[in-house]
Amino acid sequence: MWQALRKELHPLGLEIVTVGLEVLGTEACRPFIEAAAPEHPSLVDVDHVMASLFGVINIPNGVWINEEGVIVRPAEPASLPSRQPRGTTVPDGLPQRMTDIMTEAMKIKFDPNAYEIALRDWVKNGASSEYVLSPDEVVTRSGKRDPSVGGAAAHFSLAQHLWNAGDKDAAITHFREAHRLQPENFSYKRQAWSLVPPPEAGPFARFWQGPGEGGQDEWPF
Repeated sequence: MWQALRKELHPLGLEIVTVGLEVLGTEACRPFIEAAAPEHPSLVDVDHVMASLFGVINIPNGVWINEEGVIVRPAEPASLPSRQPRGTTVPDGLPQRMTDIMTEAMKIKFDPNAYEIALRDWVKNGASSEYVLSPDEVVTRSGKRDPSVGGAAAHFSLAQHLWNAGDKDAAITHFREAHRLQPENFSYKRQAWSLVPPPEAGPFARFWQGPGEGGQDEWPF
């Protein structure tokens, strides 16, 4: 869908850049990129730098950046209307990790038709588009980066380093702390699913270990 839109609107000045947030790097992302055969830049962010800088806490998210490199719409749910009939359930036969990810992604509430209308209007009208936000509104919608969000990013970054260095027990400790500090960040949970071989269990089941101290749910990651 993105490739088709890019092909249509690229002559008018639109460029689409897709970014895979994945500690496992090209090992995990390459099959999906090759299957899509994109003509636009398709990057792999092994350190989740983009998520940290732009405030991406779930997928699919999009950020609008103008010709001057200025953000005119911050991270928000972003999708296009399906060119194929779309059901309300996840297709059968997918790897369990992808089933879990898609199950959670389908809970995101947004209007793909409205998003495409807005995007086309921006391409047509540029800075005068009604969907372009003022700098103050961009900052407001981006949300405050309180100490817990910064701390979560730091713990997540350290966890990735430890995991790649082979110290998985220490990494899990920091993954847990990242989730505790920013529980709404689904990208952190999704990354954990990429690192642990999924058994035949439903979404989240393999991570939930029952109530922890104070009755709170406790997750290995």
